[in-house]
Amino acid sequence: MTYLFDPANWEWLVTGNNLRFLLEGFLVNLQIAVIAIVFSLIFGLLLALARLSKLRPLSLAAGAWVDVWRNLPLIFIILYLFLASPPAWTDAYEDYAPGFLPDALQTGRVFAGLLGLVLYNSAVIAEIMRAGILSLDRGQGEAAAALGLTYPQQLRYVILPQGLRRMVPATVSQLITLNKDTTLVSIIAIQEVMRHGRTLTSGFGVFTGVDVQAPLLQVFIFIGLLFVIVNYALSRLSRRLEIRERKRSGGAATPVIGLEDQTALAAEAR
Repeated sequence: MTYLFDPANWEWLVTGNNLRFLLEGFLVNLQIAVIAIVFSLIFGLLLALARLSKLRPLSLAAGAWVDVWRNLPLIFIILYLFLASPPAWTDAYEDYAPGFLPDALQTGRVFAGLLGLVLYNSAVIAEIMRAGILSLDRGQGEAAAALGLTYPQQLRYVILPQGLRRMVPATVSQLITLNKDTTLVSIIAIQEVMRHGRTLTSGFGVFTGVDVQAPLLQVFIFIGLLFVIVNYALSRLSRRLEIRERKRSGGAATPVIGLEDQTALAAEAR
């Protein structure tokens, strides 16, 4: 413990550009996470709806797709896509990558990392969303159908608003995992926070100009703290959204005891 909290072992953090160097790498992780989150949620919802489709071939195809990608190790997916992606794909990504992205995200290598994260997490999120939709009482859909709503209208106005609210905790948990998994892209030489951390611990004075050691343990504790801060903020935000949705849509029902009470309520509704 003395070694862990010894101020001399943390001197590297306030020396030269070390802190900035780590934060720049962490910003790359966050940008990868944001892009992957957006596409994972979109494709995850589409896959969930496809699995629940009344067209059996579409449902079976979506189920097979989900089962394949969510049962493969993410690191295997990233490595495979990095080695197997056609050069035309990576060239197209480099041509169309927005100019405001950092240099680390404009290389063709990052395409494999983003695609791997989206394929894996969209499959997992699809199962979360499917479970949330199926957790609703069948009477919700039947009541909507009795009102004359088509199946797409039932999904849009009745089923998805309630189901998505139930999915929030599990979905956010998976998005937090996605954010942590962005560190895996370092295996394909993307300059993100883990690679920056290893660079700092590989020698003395490379970025600081001063012979100050950056101990391996302290560097990765600091990187872990960065992820804790962001993921905790994400979990708190999801909790606030869940509470707000519950307050907005929740309500207390008047208890009905007998037939006379039911008749009185029906008369008031008229």
